[in-house]
Amino acid sequence: MALALALFVAGPSSAAFAQDALQPYQLVRSLQLIQDRIAGGDHAALPMQAKLLEMIDARMRNADAEDFKEPKNFRALLVYGMSGGNPVTVAAAASRAATDAQSLAIAKGVVAYLSGRPAEAIEMLKPIDPMGVPADLGAFLALVKGSLLATDDPAAALNLLDEARLLSPGTLVEEAALRRSVGIAAARGDAARFALASTQYVASYLYSPYASQFADAFVSGVITLHMAISQDKIADITSMMDPERETVIYLRIARRAAIDGMTELSAFASAKAELGRNGNGNRDDPRTQLYSSLSTMTSASVDEVRAKLGKIDRGKLSQSDRDLLDAAQAVAGEVMAPVKAPASAEAAPTIVARGDGGKSATEASADPANADLPPVEGAMPDQPPVAVSDPSVAPSDQAKDAPPAASPPPVPRPAQASAEIPAAAPAPTGAAPVVQASAPATPIAQDPIDAAVTSTRHQLDQIDQLLGAAPK
Repeated sequence: MALALALFVAGPSSAAFAQDALQPYQLVRSLQLIQDRIAGGDHAALPMQAKLLEMIDARMRNADAEDFKEPKNFRALLVYGMSGGNPVTVAAAASRAATDAQSLAIAKGVVAYLSGRPAEAIEMLKPIDPMGVPADLGAFLALVKGSLLATDDPAAALNLLDEARLLSPGTLVEEAALRRSVGIAAARGDAARFALASTQYVASYLYSPYASQFADAFVSGVITLHMAISQDKIADITSMMDPERETVIYLRIARRAAIDGMTELSAFASAKAELGRNGNGNRDDPRTQLYSSLSTMTSASVDEVRAKLGKIDRGKLSQSDRDLLDAAQAVAGEVMAPVKAPASAEAAPTIVARGDGGKSATEASADPANADLPPVEGAMPDQPPVAVSDPSVAPSDQAKDAPPAASPPPVPRPAQASAEIPAAAPAPTGAAPVVQASAPATPIAQDPIDAAVTSTRHQLDQIDQLLGAAPK
């Protein structure tokens, strides 16, 4: 750490001399110490990390076969690559090294991983056991393999991430492994593993610059596992956070739950956000007022909900939340609107009679008129925040860390119903009128209250589509 700090404060000429004089493994070890400080919450070390990566890149590009005769230097090259290094530099340096076949295979796998070729990377790294190589390399190798297998074999991925943590506790490797474990456990439906990994992350790495990615995975996991994870467990995990982060987490859960129709979870999270830590309430926060209103829209008096929505200060909301407020007010207004009488249908069977020299035919059709809500202007899904680049993840894999948003189900549309009655056959003069056997039965009149409830649900489905599913 002292070496890295000295290199950072030294002038350009001193730094250039140092990078030529020092061995590659010494520079990479300094980088790891800086990254471990960052994982623990030392954001001031971020500029030092950038400077060291730049120096290591130059040193590796100038390294020759003689440098890589030292096994520690070649392992340092691989660790540099898996710590956010340049794949072009790693490939060029590895081509000049004379080393064993397994080390060269790892180098090719790392280059494929960094270059966005996951299938090739998995094929190259699959036979290599992270526990069978030196720990400084094995920890990163387990992390990379676990990340690559997260989708195809999540159970194996979780085991590999556990190995990474075992080989490198208290480091950026463990931080990244825990962060990935949260998302993978949620995708598998493993509530116990999700809760354990979340608890461990909050206890050790809450102030990491990558904690925003953990927050994304945690909120998504709570929504996904809402039937399997108890509210008490959620409260236990969030109680380990500082009050500000806890409130933000509950606000995000309340918003997602309200849009996804999880009324109970939304009400719980809204109440937690509104109450605050130790009773220090956030009742003046317009977001808590909005989300709590959404969670009570189907249970509280509509008049009370409309009044509460009307008092919200729109100027303190984000654009996406203003769109949500507009949609909520539109639904509340529709609920209070007078119920339209259902379209009249032919109640009596069609009677066809023959007069002197002519035939007559009638057609009955029903076309329900369910008017759609007008589109909400500017209603778009929120975009995830741009987070600090994770040095232990390939750029092409960063998008994998965040679970994809679920698409809302299509809204069913009433089908057009029509019935055509063919002309009757001639009847004898003076005969009684003939009733068509295929005439439609008398429709049952729809209850106006049921019609209002059905219409409101239909409108809520439309709003879900306008807002987008699971915004961040």
